[in-house]
Amino acid sequence: MMPPRFPIAPAEIDRVMADFYARIRGHDVLGPVFARHVADWPAHEAKIAAFWRNAILFERSYDGNPMAIHRAAGDVMPAMFPAWLALFDDTLARNLAPETAAAWSELAHRIGRSLSLGLQMGDGPPGLR
Repeated sequence: MMPPRFPIAPAEIDRVMADFYARIRGHDVLGPVFARHVADWPAHEAKIAAFWRNAILFERSYDGNPMAIHRAAGDVMPAMFPAWLALFDDTLARNLAPETAAAWSELAHRIGRSLSLGLQMGDGPPGLR
């Protein structure tokens, strides 16, 4: 088994997810988008916590395709990612030691850039669709 990207307990990941999605629900721009797609918040938080445990701790508990899900939503726009990442960074800083928050933030920004670019590209580069 691979060592974690950085030290963090699964319970800390769960705590960050609970705080983050509580804050998302109250966000004026992001909240309505999530509300259109998430009917069961505890299940969503558990699924995304599994995503992060996979990305950070290399657990194999997440089965999904974030790019396909965000594309299929139809209303997730690349311009939303800066607000998402700012709220995520603030949530990390509120819940974790600075070095852990910084390491997770770096990973989240890398994933956010990838998702944002994927959404901008649609089904592929122009001319190859």
